[in-house]
Amino acid sequence: MKQNFTVRQGALDGVEAFLSVAQHRSFRRAATELGVTPSAISQAVRALEARVGAALFIRTTRSVGLTEAGERFLARARPAFEELVAASGAARELGQRPAGLLRLTVPRSVVPILLEPLIASFCQAYPEIEVELAASEELVDLAAGGFDAGIRMGQFISPDMVAVRLTKPFPLVIAGSPAYLASRGRPARPEQLREHACLRLRRSNGALAPWSLDDGGHSIEIAVSGPFIANDFPTMLGAAVEGLGLAQVPAPLAADALRTGSLVAVLEKFVPMAPGVFLYYPGHRQIMPKLRAFIDHVKGRSRAGS
Repeated sequence: MKQNFTVRQGALDGVEAFLSVAQHRSFRRAATELGVTPSAISQAVRALEARVGAALFIRTTRSVGLTEAGERFLARARPAFEELVAASGAARELGQRPAGLLRLTVPRSVVPILLEPLIASFCQAYPEIEVELAASEELVDLAAGGFDAGIRMGQFISPDMVAVRLTKPFPLVIAGSPAYLASRGRPARPEQLREHACLRLRRSNGALAPWSLDDGGHSIEIAVSGPFIANDFPTMLGAAVEGLGLAQVPAPLAADALRTGSLVAVLEKFVPMAPGVFLYYPGHRQIMPKLRAFIDHVKGRSRAGS
């Protein structure tokens, strides 16, 4: 037979009063300690005894003592109550100052180009906060995954989230290695991409992402094909550098490869703009100080860099 271990409503009522009376062996001194009247203490203890189903105190006109049931109740209730008080204190402490574990879910691509300097300065500014980064391309449920916030490109963030901008909008560049372009030629129009080896991105929902382009202000999507599929931009970028084909990736991620000549941009007139990268978090709950500190740090860095 399955047992029900749910604590009944009001089951903890009167426990603090009981513990104070047991400590002082006096209803009056317990009332003074808790800042209530002796009659309120008596009523709380009587209600507790009624719920327990046994007398907990032996009362005379001169003294107050514990019954055997009271002794047993005290032995178990005192450490449990002290743990509850300690738990409340620990939670209250985290709710009053920036401390504890800050868990963020982020895509791999933003870690080296954005988060490494940001996290370094944040950890120096807030030594009592531990930062955990879970690098994944999956769009996880923040609450179910136990995350305080996430970082994603703006187009992938749910509208019910509060979003804080981390970067300006940037283009989604199309690029290939010099060796690849020497062997296959440079595409001049979007439709010519069908003649090229195009590296593709598999989204967290399993679908292959089409390439997005801008043709004179009109957004178009092209279902490309090619020899390689990745589930994150850094892997796809590396494959393009190795000459496997053309890749469409965020411009900040490709900046070094383009600057050194490892990659060459093509179809520059047709690349679309992405809204940028944002920090996001649920807006329907109180923001803990650790997250508020991170948000303020992000905004401060953004203002300094603008």
